[in-house]
Amino acid sequence: MTADPDAEQTLTVEQLAARVGMTVRTVRFYAGRGLIPPPRREGRNGYYGPDHLARLELVRELQAHGFTLSAIEGYLERIPADATPEQVALHRTLLAPWTPEMPETVDRAALETRCGRALSDDDIEVLVALGVVEPTPVEDQFRLAPAHLAIGVSFLDATLPIEAALAARKIITEHSSQLAQQLTEMFRVAVWPHLKASDYPPELLTTMVERFKPLTVQALVTAYEEAVDEQKRLTVIRRTDR
Repeated sequence: MTADPDAEQTLTVEQLAARVGMTVRTVRFYAGRGLIPPPRREGRNGYYGPDHLARLELVRELQAHGFTLSAIEGYLERIPADATPEQVALHRTLLAPWTPEMPETVDRAALETRCGRALSDDDIEVLVALGVVEPTPVEDQFRLAPAHLAIGVSFLDATLPIEAALAARKIITEHSSQLAQQLTEMFRVAVWPHLKASDYPPELLTTMVERFKPLTVQALVTAYEEAVDEQKRLTVIRRTDR
């Protein structure tokens, strides 16, 4: 007798909830809202497969990015009902953070250890203003962005005033948002249609998107360094002409 290849992928609602780190009640709520397709029925029992798993993992990723329930519903409506689990997973790849390290929660003592210095309340304010840490509801606990910590400590060493930190964060945020919108639109118009029309398997598309991320980040860093050097050159020229 030939084994059913999908047998290992058949999950009860309890197993599905455990796989995605949700409660059974939450899974059923999302199913009722149409975020996942109906389960396969065998009598009174419902069974779930890779498609349900992929879509719930995408829901969790969207939640992590701050999407509201209505925004998540709108996002999933644009994914074809017959999309394969691999194609759904590709959407998660596009959403995944571009920095290699995820935020982590630390208390003040651990934060000071990571910074290699004692931190005053003003120091904490500067790190918050720069987006390096974010206060949590628990006193003296913070969400830390490890990839940005070294930069934050460098600003502290430079005794950056809190006003300057806030102004710098505002400038960076405004321009980064505009740049992100333009790059996203470029990817949507110029890159994504090409990838979709290539007939590459979803696994290869995922790999190509992952490669696109560090290349883009490095290009941004290089362009910024060149722009700073150009501003230095222009400043020297202006001072010389006076």
